[in-house]
Amino acid sequence: MRTASVRKLTVGALAAGLVLTGCGTTADGGSASGGGADGPISGLRLLVPNSPGSGYDTTGRAVAQVMEDEELASGIEVFNLEGAGGTVGLQRLVNEDGNAKMLMQMGLGVVGAQFSNQSEATLDQTTPIAKLIEEAEAIVVPGDSPFQSIDDLVAAWKADPGNTPVGGASNPGGPDHLTPMLLAQETGVDPTAVNYVSYDGGGELLAGILGGDVAFAATGVGEVTEAAEAGDVRILAVTSEEAVEGVDAPTLTDEGIDLVFANWRGIVAAPGISDDEKQAFVDAVTEMHDSEAWQQVLEDQGWTDAFVVGDDFASFLTEESDRVESVMSELGLA
Repeated sequence: MRTASVRKLTVGALAAGLVLTGCGTTADGGSASGGGADGPISGLRLLVPNSPGSGYDTTGRAVAQVMEDEELASGIEVFNLEGAGGTVGLQRLVNEDGNAKMLMQMGLGVVGAQFSNQSEATLDQTTPIAKLIEEAEAIVVPGDSPFQSIDDLVAAWKADPGNTPVGGASNPGGPDHLTPMLLAQETGVDPTAVNYVSYDGGGELLAGILGGDVAFAATGVGEVTEAAEAGDVRILAVTSEEAVEGVDAPTLTDEGIDLVFANWRGIVAAPGISDDEKQAFVDAVTEMHDSEAWQQVLEDQGWTDAFVVGDDFASFLTEESDRVESVMSELGLA
């Protein structure tokens, strides 16, 4: 099976010629102290660079809750600063040079957005802390959609791709964008004709799905699970290799479509913090990851544990940035 996972994505995974349709203030830096003998981290702020209800938002708030429950931190403030696919938040974090009281939730979407938006702030300016999870994407339609299966959807999409808009909470280069582009290739839809509509976060995307603004969407499974259980949307397929526990939907491979894809999310800190401050964050997030509470979050959300910290995460980020930039350059978008 050819696996079009994020980590194996190459320039050749997208056809050549595919056509796709700084702000911030600086706070005073502080010193983060790890849990244990030094006590919990206090005064920590966790920046979510897109809207409430998004995958980043869900992940960031879960991280904050478990860190507090495990007494690794106290009084964490989670706040949203949305815009430009996450690069408004990225610019804010970069402006916080030396501030060891701020972290940012991020993932593959921000990797793509820094290129598609030609952001002055880049992820290589941040301090990588940890990669946390991978998550399957869901191919989802409104609950009253005439499409009852992925075959129904693909037939209509191939017949009239321009009038079958697909939504996603990613800028070009992000997971919700790459998923339908790869799906188009695999199913014989002309990628240059795909009508992709970008939303700034899962909350806005869900509103677009429910409002009938798009015929279908690609998004993280966790962002639409509740809506699917309520009957507001229908998940036609997931992009994981195996079925997602608790989600009543086949995999694309189950449906005869040779595509497996994973999104990922992680945490970075501001630039310019000390090695000790960085290590305090790594230690605290590692303790959080090892807790039973976090393992329960993974199970409840259907997330795959993909924990990597510190320098190893920094290397992974560099590889991902280089890979996505190559794809974006191939498309003339970087």
